Amino acid sequence: MEEKDPFITTKDKRKRLREILHILRKYEVIRNFLRQKDPGAVRQAFEELGPTFIKAGQLLSTRPDLISPSFIHEFRKLQDNALTDPFASVKATFEQECGQKLTAVFASFEEVPFASGSMAQTHQATLKDGTKVVVKVQHPHIKELIETDLSLFKQALKILKFVPDMSVVDPKEILQELKRSLLNELDTSVELKNSIEFYRLNDQQDIIEVPKVYPKYSAQKILVEEAMPGQSIKHLVTPLASDPKKRAKEQAMRTYLAQVLVKNFIKQVFIDNFFHADPHPGNLLFYELDAKKTSRYQTTKHYQKELGNVSMEMTRAKRLPPYRLVYLDFGMMGRLTKNMADGIAKIVIALNTKDTYAIGKAVLAVCNRTGVVDEEEFYTQLGIFLTPYLELGLGQIDLSALLFEVVSLCRKNNLQLRSEVTLLVKAFASLEGVVAALDPTLSLLEVARPFAKEYFKQNFDAKQALEDLTFEAYRAFKVAPKLPVKLEHLLDDSLNGNSRLNLKLKGQKELLDRLETLVNRLVLAIILAALIMGSSLLVEGSEKHPAIYNIGVIGYLLAALIVLFLLLSEVHRRFKKK
Repeated sequence: MEEKDPFITTKDKRKRLREILHILRKYEVIRNFLRQKDPGAVRQAFEELGPTFIKAGQLLSTRPDLISPSFIHEFRKLQDNALTDPFASVKATFEQECGQKLTAVFASFEEVPFASGSMAQTHQATLKDGTKVVVKVQHPHIKELIETDLSLFKQALKILKFVPDMSVVDPKEILQELKRSLLNELDTSVELKNSIEFYRLNDQQDIIEVPKVYPKYSAQKILVEEAMPGQSIKHLVTPLASDPKKRAKEQAMRTYLAQVLVKNFIKQVFIDNFFHADPHPGNLLFYELDAKKTSRYQTTKHYQKELGNVSMEMTRAKRLPPYRLVYLDFGMMGRLTKNMADGIAKIVIALNTKDTYAIGKAVLAVCNRTGVVDEEEFYTQLGIFLTPYLELGLGQIDLSALLFEVVSLCRKNNLQLRSEVTLLVKAFASLEGVVAALDPTLSLLEVARPFAKEYFKQNFDAKQALEDLTFEAYRAFKVAPKLPVKLEHLLDDSLNGNSRLNLKLKGQKELLDRLETLVNRLVLAIILAALIMGSSLLVEGSEKHPAIYNIGVIGYLLAALIVLFLLLSEVHRRFKKK
């Protein structure tokens, strides 16, 4: 790997701004990105703009709620192509961050990194006790470069003029999300905490393994974790063997892997409420065990049930197959509240029932409202949109495209999916791709359905439900004797002509707004006609009175300005519609 000039990040801000503006203009990045057109040109521009923009594109490729499927597909092609830092720089960063000599911590340390990305590079090393580890070291000055580029890009958006109404995506929302994600990824301590928690919850769960991290050797720019064997799971997806017995064995292994991935992911979501948000093939390793060592790899499952004051516990030992799945990279994780997990479970069940009203109601529960929401109109639009999808199998649906269209539909109805939900759907879509490659017959949604039902059973509070039912029954009992009296009053009011019938039309607010606009324009037209007529009378009858004549001329000018204003506002309204 070629070494990188450590001073490359200290460019003059004005020179960097001119460079950004030149490349943005060259590829028409602002126009193309806001219209979500020509993703190839935008990708090429990001590659020329360097590490910050490459990393930004890679992050956006995981957010189908923010950009269209065509841009996601193109941004996935972005490669870091990062030059490496010299070993002296790596050594200085480690010793400055950790406060320890490199030689005091490691028995050996590979000077040449085996991987280098936009943010950091990774070296193989061995601790003093012989443990094999990998050491992730952040590039020097990368934080300053990213902060500078984000600030300059914000300025570039203001300098480069564009028409707001042509925007398909929200540039402010994207810039804010990128800033949060990039700066969060710069703080390695966040990934360290995520790794520790994910290790505690998922390591040794069936055939899943998670690398152990070493906090005492890690810091804000340094992460030391256990070296794991294996290669990307995508290398496992090759044509099955032609021999029937071997073919059946290979397919059985792939089916088992797919089931483990699905069940563990559902556990992460519904039980842990803490899930891996980027389970793409590069973050999932597979390796086979030495047949002689498989006897050491067993797991015990615990089942516990409480009946009153009696607690029953059962254990079962299970011999695992001779292969393992390894999770990597915990920089992007999702977390759900209990209420949000309940909402997700409702959506899963509603999707399986194919009840569009229930689906709409469940979606509303996990959305923020950014304005007035016509729920009935939303249910209608969602039903029309979902009908063709509900007739397809899950494997036939492009989940990225589906999510982008659902987000667009929600925005049109003043709804915004909460970030944790979009992150979950994104993770779901990534894992669905892996599962479909391993076993096309297995669906995440089909496995999730019984799990969601079981989740509701476990979280159903029978005592609370009984108390609520008792309270409602008591209220109904108190109200029932008053119904005849209220009915009598209603009939009396009707006979005396005092009753009123309130009707609410669909789209009533929009209709009233349009009616108000028409009335305002009609009044303005009458005033304008009166102004022109009055000015004409003043001009005609004031030949010997210049002051009165000037007042008439001013009236004409005022009328002309009003007409010009009306014409411009109508042109703007029509352009906005387009």
